Amino acid sequence: MFVSYKWLENYVDLSGVTPEDLAEKITRSGIEVEGVERTGAEIKNVVIGHVLECEQHPDADKLNICQVDVGEEEPVQIICGAPNVGKGQKVAVAKVGAVLPGNFKIKKAKLRGEASHGMICSLQELGVEGKLVPKEHADGIYVFPEDAEVGSNAVELLNLDDAILELGLTPNRSDCLSMLGVAYEVAAILDRGVKLPEAGQSSGEEKASDYVTVNVEAKEDNPLYGAKIIKNVKVGPSPMWMQNALIAAGIRPHNNVVDITNYILLEYGQPLHAFDYDRLGSKEILVRRAKDGETFVTLDDTERTLSSSQLVITNGEEPVALAGVMGGANSEVQNDTTTVLLEAAYFTGAIVRGASKDHGLRSEASTRYEKGVDPDRVLKAGERAAALMAEYAGGEVLEGTVLFDEMNVEPAVVEITLEKINASLGTAISVEEVKDIFRRLQFDVSVDGTSFTVTAPTRRGDITIPEDLLEEVARLYGYDNLPLTLPKGESTPGGLNNHQLKRRTVRRYLEGAGLLQAITYSLTNDDKAAKYALDVKEPVRLLMPMSEERSNLRLSIIPQLLEVVSYNKARQNDSLAFYEVGSVFLQESGEELPMEEEHIAGALTGLWHSHPWQGEKKAVDFYVAKGILEGLFEELGVSEAVSFRQASMDGLHPGRTAEILLDGEVIGIIGAIHPEVEKELDLNETYVFEVKASPVFHYEKPALSYSPIPRHPSITRDIALVVDTDVKAGDLKSVIQEAGGKLLKEVSVFDLYEGEHMEPGKKSLAFSLKYFDPAKTLTDEEVVKVHDGVLAAVKEKAGAELRG
Repeated sequence: MFVSYKWLENYVDLSGVTPEDLAEKITRSGIEVEGVERTGAEIKNVVIGHVLECEQHPDADKLNICQVDVGEEEPVQIICGAPNVGKGQKVAVAKVGAVLPGNFKIKKAKLRGEASHGMICSLQELGVEGKLVPKEHADGIYVFPEDAEVGSNAVELLNLDDAILELGLTPNRSDCLSMLGVAYEVAAILDRGVKLPEAGQSSGEEKASDYVTVNVEAKEDNPLYGAKIIKNVKVGPSPMWMQNALIAAGIRPHNNVVDITNYILLEYGQPLHAFDYDRLGSKEILVRRAKDGETFVTLDDTERTLSSSQLVITNGEEPVALAGVMGGANSEVQNDTTTVLLEAAYFTGAIVRGASKDHGLRSEASTRYEKGVDPDRVLKAGERAAALMAEYAGGEVLEGTVLFDEMNVEPAVVEITLEKINASLGTAISVEEVKDIFRRLQFDVSVDGTSFTVTAPTRRGDITIPEDLLEEVARLYGYDNLPLTLPKGESTPGGLNNHQLKRRTVRRYLEGAGLLQAITYSLTNDDKAAKYALDVKEPVRLLMPMSEERSNLRLSIIPQLLEVVSYNKARQNDSLAFYEVGSVFLQESGEELPMEEEHIAGALTGLWHSHPWQGEKKAVDFYVAKGILEGLFEELGVSEAVSFRQASMDGLHPGRTAEILLDGEVIGIIGAIHPEVEKELDLNETYVFEVKASPVFHYEKPALSYSPIPRHPSITRDIALVVDTDVKAGDLKSVIQEAGGKLLKEVSVFDLYEGEHMEPGKKSLAFSLKYFDPAKTLTDEEVVKVHDGVLAAVKEKAGAELRG
């Protein structure tokens, strides 16, 4: 619901309260204000101008040279390309130095050799959405009424200096789907009165009952129907203030008759419909259920096939409106309409909602009927709309309202005690304070000791039980004023268990590393169900799948992450990094239901680092993905127990894939996507990983130990070993570590050489070894003794020779 601050001022005194302050107060009282927009806040120096002369540009067919009076000593010359500009018009002029939305500044210019000192503006150029601009001004400039004062502020006249509050209403607060409903709410918050609009009186000597009769067959669906007749109507533009109000609320102006019904819809929250009486085809209104297969053309020129579950307004024979949803093209108000039949009715929410859903027609009217309108305002809204048609369309309102009325709605009477209020809220509110809150809400209340009997008005259909009254007291007393208390007695403090803490650590770390969280379907198709699975199981197929694409429970998260990467790459996002902590489903033999196992998976592609200014780029590779996992294992405290081993898996690159082991047990996989799969999914080089969460989360870490800062120097030795090409660096490193004993503290690979100076089938691996004794300074003899043992071990166990 869009609420105009200036419009709201017609009903409630808002002096001393800015739109932003009001938004804060409304939000704190329980209705969220999603935003406050000031449409014309950026606009400066735009005034009303009078076009004195308008001649075609000598060198441009679509341009006109206009002499415009902008309230200064001399007229200014402006070149304008709008097709509807003409002599004698009052228009919006952005003078030289003006600022338009988007920080667009107006300067002196020359167009095809002719000077232009300003710009004649359309509504779109002043920040109004194109879909809200009246049709007659949609393709050109906006023309003001003749009484607009030259030189006056155009922004104020267009009401663009208004503030629009967007209310995010919950379904129970349909009373605030109207300006009057919001006015009651704001008046209660500010403790001020509400000024209601005057409904108006009939002015004609003839009676409406002489022109039409109203009959209702579907009484349960339509317990109240009123029809008013307005004669001698002249259809034309609605007054400017009304157009401004509709535009502020997000409704496009059409003509005075339609605009008045829309204005009352917003003011009272009561949908109305205007029929062209002469096109109605009879003097009868009959409300009934539609016949199955009956057809009807709505205002959008679409033929609708109706069913018996839908309610229609008919002329006794054929439908002229789909009740509460949309009128018919056969009775539409047009420019030659002179007599209007105005409908003000109460339709039940269920019947309107069903028709709206069946035909895919959701309108401002159907929304209000679905959520519930105030029965007490139905006829008042009709009277007010008829009076406005008399005032702004020159109409003559015939005496009386032709009425069908079997409405029986009584205000809800609800009781609550002070003890319940204070016990529930933890407050010590007095009887007088509670009574004053109900007074501000304009609820009738009687007090018997500490018991309150409250009569809720029909506009507040959400008040039905004591808890509803409790909510009203709490929100107007102020949620911020409710005391903060801790539970008394024995209790177990809340908190996250170890698994939840580890899961949160994983998410925090991976997002800190630059990966975005993805949440994908657990359902996939037959081809992808078992792809990249860490545990080979029979996929679980659903008995009644939504589609073949979502027919199996997944065994791996990687296929879904690759879908995410492919989707984003197709939209020109090339550098991507996603992760997901989700479940896979493993079918165990003899078990009816699969076991749900949590996995951590990721997918990376494109550039990992890019610094265009320094000209630095680093593409994602195997070691980027591996480094992210190593950092994660370090964060979780299991890095000492984790190792990587070369592996192969269908769908992954044969030379860039490794298993992840925890204490020798395989818990995951990391690698590059196979080029054939990349081509199939239209991916660039992409790396993925997937790890079982449970072994990592529940790993029993050794007790934390500390060692003193070294006081003695270490000794480093570098060796290059010639081995067969099939010998793995990791295996050789393990041999070195084992042979080095307690003195060997660090071993790292720093070079691999395979080239023309190496025998066929051989390669050179270079290691850096650091020896250190925390108790003393090592001598060369001690290091040489251990180092020789290392060289002997690698020769014996791996056939390694020291490279000369």
